[in-house]
Amino acid sequence: MTSLFDPTRIGDIAVANRIVMAPLTRDRAGPRQTPTELMALYYRQRASAGLIVTEATQVMPEGQGYLDTPGIHSDEQIAAWKKITDGVHAEGGRIVVQLWHVGRISHVSLQPGGKAPVSSTARAANGKTFTKDGFVQVSTPRALATDEIPALVETYRRAARAAMAAGFDGVEVHGANGYLIDQFLRDSINDRTDRYGGSIDNRTQFLVDVMGAVVDEIGAGRTGLRLSPVTPSNDAGQDSDPQALFDRAVERLAPLKLAFLHVVEGQTGGPRDVAPFDYEALRRRYKDGHPEGAWMVNNGYDRKMAMDVVSSGAADLVAFGRPFIGNPDLVRRLKDDRPLAALNPALLYGGGAEGYTDYPALA
Repeated sequence: MTSLFDPTRIGDIAVANRIVMAPLTRDRAGPRQTPTELMALYYRQRASAGLIVTEATQVMPEGQGYLDTPGIHSDEQIAAWKKITDGVHAEGGRIVVQLWHVGRISHVSLQPGGKAPVSSTARAANGKTFTKDGFVQVSTPRALATDEIPALVETYRRAARAAMAAGFDGVEVHGANGYLIDQFLRDSINDRTDRYGGSIDNRTQFLVDVMGAVVDEIGAGRTGLRLSPVTPSNDAGQDSDPQALFDRAVERLAPLKLAFLHVVEGQTGGPRDVAPFDYEALRRRYKDGHPEGAWMVNNGYDRKMAMDVVSSGAADLVAFGRPFIGNPDLVRRLKDDRPLAALNPALLYGGGAEGYTDYPALA
């Protein structure tokens, strides 16, 4: 019987256990959206995870949506990330970067030249983001022209290339939580009439193009994808038929043979039953197209749930988010069935070492 604590392979990446550190935005990047020495310590402290997925990291300056989130599009950023990957590898860990473009979940003050953010639509989201002036309403986006989209796809390719230069073991493309790719997928947001809007095949085309470019650049064995079929985060209204949409997305991606698919069950960071969805049917479709692909589950898993889902074969990997914040040694605590430390919610975003790198491991 497979255990949560057994080693495995995720595509080309050999990992020590099946526990994944989920991406966690912490808003502690330095000037020019560059990773810092403090971030290097933070990730190194958590290197006992089988795999670390970094905080969401913008693929281009226009992809930024929050203050002090890191990028991976400049030489300075690549060099800073290299210190982080070297530190994780020195501890025996494995780490992939989450490639991110926020689309309409941004503010003009965060955009180069103060321009409007871009999206699949020109309709503004009902939501706020964090800027130097605190929380503000997100700005009204500009709908991308059809002929702009291929160049945007290429920014993901370049970011994947940069990830390899920075020493990452691979990448996870962020296709979830109401950000740019999700803005193309859902018909609650996507109101386009070109080849990227309307039918499910049209609305999944941007995702397919992005994943194809990344796989072409760094190989399928180092490429994963995160999806959240029903989360309402960032004013992402429910698609009219989420099961058909995401079943088709997985079907279209099957020929790429992705290393893993990371699926958020329910509302990200919230209820698991926020809307009906058959995740097991989606898993079967993924495995039918790619039996060796790793299926990663996420959202509200505790020790027993995680152990049961892996031992039953219903998942290959379990991602934990907030538990990793207050427990840098989460793997040990789960394995030995030790109590988990609580995090300080007031210190989640921004700031320095407090509430970031000062959570102690077990003696």
